[in-house]
Amino acid sequence: MADTIRVEVAYALPQKQKILALDVEPGTTLLEAVKQSGIEHEFPDLNLDEAKYGVFGKATRTPDADVLQEGDRVEIYRPLIIDPKQARANRAAKAKK
Repeated sequence: MADTIRVEVAYALPQKQKILALDVEPGTTLLEAVKQSGIEHEFPDLNLDEAKYGVFGKATRTPDADVLQEGDRVEIYRPLIIDPKQARANRAAKAKK
């Protein structure tokens, strides 16, 4: 059994993106890997306690319990600026005018 596994932690803003590769112990959870990556130092406004997470585009509700596998890419999602339903309603209202 390997001593460590290789994973990535990714976060992106419109003007800056970062993917950090790191080696973690087998059994490391998604949230533990994010904290070990130190990505919050690259993005001072990032609040890890309020962020949403996923692995390869699949959101998770339990980042503190989901165990990572070799090669996983953890993604930290930004909050939505506007609810998608409201955005569609706004576009429809604008098109109607």
